[in-house]
Amino acid sequence: MIVPRRTILKSMMAGAIAPAMPGAASADAVAPPKDGKVPGGKGADGRRKADLGNGFFRNPIVAGDHPDPTILKDGDDYYMTFSSFASYPALIIWHSTDLVNWTPIGPALHRELGVIWAVDLVKHGDRYFIYIPADPAQQGWSIFVIWADDIRGPWSEPIDLKISGQIDPGHVVGEDGRRYLFTNGIKKIRLRDDGLATDGVLEDAYAPWRYPDDWVVENFAPEGPKLLRRGGWFYLVTAVGGTAGPATGHMVIAARSRSVQGPWEHCPHNPLVRTYSVDEPWWSRGHATLVEGPAGDWWMVYHGYENGYRTLGRQTLLEPIEWTADGWFRATGGDLSRDLRKPAGGRIGRSEPALTDPFTEDRMGIQWSFHQPVPGEARRAVYEQRALRIDGRGTSPADSSPLTCIVGDRSYEAEVSIDLVGDAEAGLLLFYNHKAFVGIGFTPETVKIFEYAEELVWARRPQRARTLRLRLRNDAHVVTFHYSTDEGRTWTRHDTRMEVSGMHHNVFGGFLSLRLGIYAAGGGAARLRDFRYRVIDGVDRETVLPRA
Repeated sequence: MIVPRRTILKSMMAGAIAPAMPGAASADAVAPPKDGKVPGGKGADGRRKADLGNGFFRNPIVAGDHPDPTILKDGDDYYMTFSSFASYPALIIWHSTDLVNWTPIGPALHRELGVIWAVDLVKHGDRYFIYIPADPAQQGWSIFVIWADDIRGPWSEPIDLKISGQIDPGHVVGEDGRRYLFTNGIKKIRLRDDGLATDGVLEDAYAPWRYPDDWVVENFAPEGPKLLRRGGWFYLVTAVGGTAGPATGHMVIAARSRSVQGPWEHCPHNPLVRTYSVDEPWWSRGHATLVEGPAGDWWMVYHGYENGYRTLGRQTLLEPIEWTADGWFRATGGDLSRDLRKPAGGRIGRSEPALTDPFTEDRMGIQWSFHQPVPGEARRAVYEQRALRIDGRGTSPADSSPLTCIVGDRSYEAEVSIDLVGDAEAGLLLFYNHKAFVGIGFTPETVKIFEYAEELVWARRPQRARTLRLRLRNDAHVVTFHYSTDEGRTWTRHDTRMEVSGMHHNVFGGFLSLRLGIYAAGGGAARLRDFRYRVIDGVDRETVLPRA
């Protein structure tokens, strides 16, 4: 039996750590149980759920690879989207009515723009905008914009604002009534009133606060400017310290000014959020946005890596803040090792749907996306009767543009039935990028195993079949593969197991995560049926997925 996943006892038992005053705990926090077990809600497929059902929640609010969150309060509704990098359909819009329970409603971007980093989702008048840094031709970054009159779409085609070399846009309306974008650096540029073109030049806006020179960080990297106007002040919330690298690098700082033109004064409490120790449960915390809760309290949404599970990518975290008498604010959640009281006044909405997919409805962009597709890649996917047919591309997972979905659990199983059509090869993967993946695949004559982006030719198994059911089990980074010729009634375990804890950004770059993937290669197609997912926990690690 595989040893249960790591429990981070020191951080769980230590009490919350306030950003500037270690040891200060939030009044809304609840200590973990003395047995060291990590409590948490259970959602569909047994997946972790932030809402504990008792008036409290436990981070993350959106598990798995959902970095650089940008959040919009629109009346009683909240909307959020994230960096989508090389996955398309892209920029999935999520919806909530209580800041804790979130569900995806659909993608805003279908046209390939290359890698997409931190965006800004805003509403101005009655129109919604997403400002998007992208590099579609790999000739340098620019900022694009798409717009919609209904947040559920349709969204416009991207418009290039020609703000060259800049990323991380943050939108604000100044005291002059004009619209501006702030960018990394920290710089700013005025927009035309319709928000669809620039109306000025890019200029320096703010020289960010600098941390002490002996702090262990990745680099200075001022990025992610997000702006808020409140009580006669403009508040500028920025990330510095680098988004990955050392766990103690990334942090949240703030400044304020009476004018969008400055001058800006540093918050005396900087940094407002930072990971101080590798013993804390969340690493590299930063890239924050402030948002008002349903009952008028205030919160901070940002991302972080889970201690020991960088493979899951940067996950979305929610922390309470309080406004202080001097007109500043401070974060009160500590190191987020404790359960926190939910925002007051919100309506409990739907949480994330199951990943289990019978392929009876279109989930492209809701759950499934292609990794690094070429233009027109979406045509490879065709829904049939209780199946999804994927045309082959390339010769192996390394050049196949696999279909992927984000996972947010530490230990889980996934299985799928695959029918080969024509001259095809297909399989089930854990996929980071084309240089980092593991998986099991098959041709009509052979079962194959891929370890660390290469096929283990010596590990091939002869198997004459055009239909196999494949199972992938990731138990706290230890991966096991099974295959079945009778739709899962009996299974054969492949002898080769793998360990994948090193498949993350600090090894392979790219700011991605280890996702479940299905590849189809060769001149034929793969017909996918009955995809199932479930979380493994301590009591049923040795059981199998229930049959229909």
